[in-house]
Amino acid sequence: MRPTAVVFILGVALMGATHAPALADDPQPMRAESGGAHTQPAPKQDSLTPEERMNRRFPQKVRVGDLLGLPMLDFDDRTLGRVKEVVRTPDGKIVLVMPFGGWFGCGGRPVGVPIETVAILARQLDVLDIPREDFPALATWKDSEGTPIAPDETIRIAISRR
Repeated sequence: MRPTAVVFILGVALMGATHAPALADDPQPMRAESGGAHTQPAPKQDSLTPEERMNRRFPQKVRVGDLLGLPMLDFDDRTLGRVKEVVRTPDGKIVLVMPFGGWFGCGGRPVGVPIETVAILARQLDVLDIPREDFPALATWKDSEGTPIAPDETIRIAISRR
């Protein structure tokens, strides 16, 4: 081994040894429960309806066909599923239907996610108001519960940012 390589290795080892106690003495280490980069925040306790929350997120026009196939992600950027259909319920609400569960995106039961609970960010949809743990409890979507919206129709969806 060359002498310069030995000096470099020793220098790196000494730097690590001198900085390790500083990291160990950190009074507030990053933990999932302390609000790290990828943790679900506590739901905000507000009196806003889902429609009011959506209106605060600057809804913009989008073509329904552009939503089909987009991934729906939870707060930790994990894919929950992909939009298979956009439907309108008899009371006028818009619902995004996606398969949930299954293996590697195959199978799973269809669930309806209200459009008020999601926001679009580039080529993905962020589920903002439904925690991942609540998805198994969502009711299975039945085709008779709504009418599919044509792919060339325009609807409004909230926008998101990082």
